[in-house]
Amino acid sequence: MALIALGVTGGIGAYKAVEVCRGLQKRGHDVQAVMTRSARRFVTPLTFEAITRRPVITSQWRPGMNADIEHIAVADHAALLLVAPCTANVIGKFANGIADDFLTSLYLATRAPVLLAPAMNSNMLAHAAVRENLDTLQRRGVRFVEPGEGYLACGWVGKGRLAEPDDIVEAAIRVLAGQTAPAASAVPALAAVVSESALRGRKVLITAGPTYEDIDPVRYVGNRSSGRMGFALAAEAGRRGAEVTLVAGPTTVTPPPAGTLVRVRSAAEMHEAVMRVADGMDLVIMSAAVADYTPARRAAGKIAKQDAPLTLTLERTKDILADLGAMRAARGSATPVLVGFAAETDDVVRKARDKRTRKRVDAVVANDVSQPDRGFDVDTNAVTIVTADGEETVAVQRKDAVAAAILDAAERLLRRTAAAAPTVR
Repeated sequence: MALIALGVTGGIGAYKAVEVCRGLQKRGHDVQAVMTRSARRFVTPLTFEAITRRPVITSQWRPGMNADIEHIAVADHAALLLVAPCTANVIGKFANGIADDFLTSLYLATRAPVLLAPAMNSNMLAHAAVRENLDTLQRRGVRFVEPGEGYLACGWVGKGRLAEPDDIVEAAIRVLAGQTAPAASAVPALAAVVSESALRGRKVLITAGPTYEDIDPVRYVGNRSSGRMGFALAAEAGRRGAEVTLVAGPTTVTPPPAGTLVRVRSAAEMHEAVMRVADGMDLVIMSAAVADYTPARRAAGKIAKQDAPLTLTLERTKDILADLGAMRAARGSATPVLVGFAAETDDVVRKARDKRTRKRVDAVVANDVSQPDRGFDVDTNAVTIVTADGEETVAVQRKDAVAAAILDAAERLLRRTAAAAPTVR
């Protein structure tokens, strides 16, 4: 049995630290909880005291605390200092040797291995100051449990939420066993993930949501797209350092605060908005569910209900993806890189292959929207990314994780395009 000093700092993920504590105890270890003042705003010390059967250390100034110089005593006896969640503030203090409370003093005093589980807003995680602090700590031998991706407490979608308790516990056990932390926990690229991205500094256009094709002032033809997939792509592209323009149809889901937002309603409005800015983009991802047909004529007033059937004449809308492919081909250019989506209910991959070739684009993301756990108006998706090189299958998972896989593929296409570009001398 080892003594683990569990630092808990002031983030919403502090509640997960309770499960981390239980998990460590189930693996046979003793836990000493150390809470910062801000952490106590999220979880009470009494919770950890009840679980650990130890007084929780909350201040180095409590009477009697320094009789044995307790931060030195804990530093001497702890086999591991684990901080979960670890905020940007505490990461900065650790990196710069600031010791203004018990936890930061303990970090400087201990010679035990240190394992941090960062948790913060996506933009904070991507900020140059935080990346430099993470780099500094990594060079000193500090290990990390990579933060997860998804919906954050602030309402954003992206990387930054605290890793799951089981993953943190597993990483701690491996560090205690003297093993190299697993790939998901060591995270040597955590601080560099943005700077290494092929999207950093690139202009990216993403479309999201449905279009509504008005029949009259009251009724419209639409579809079930919620915009979640496109919004997840926009959030992930922003996290990777891209300059994002998001063109969104009518949605009830709040879009992420990523770059420039352009709101449209109809397929015609989306076509105009996309074609107006596409020429200056490095990457265009058409994830919107654009209507294929629109009423031939919009009634000026509400169409009155009658006993007879109503005949509605529809006409084809402009094909935005095909027009983008034609625009690029006409000027003999490889940019922007073009990625389309194909929502199908049968023969999904074959139709995506045909769509990619026919519309002269680089990739088509195919998904079977007949399944209840993927596609429209749900939080999960499963896709097949079709390129000239073949197909890559992405299993059912949250749409933010699917977005990361799609952008990984887009980055490969961007790098290939850049490598093939003629050198200007």
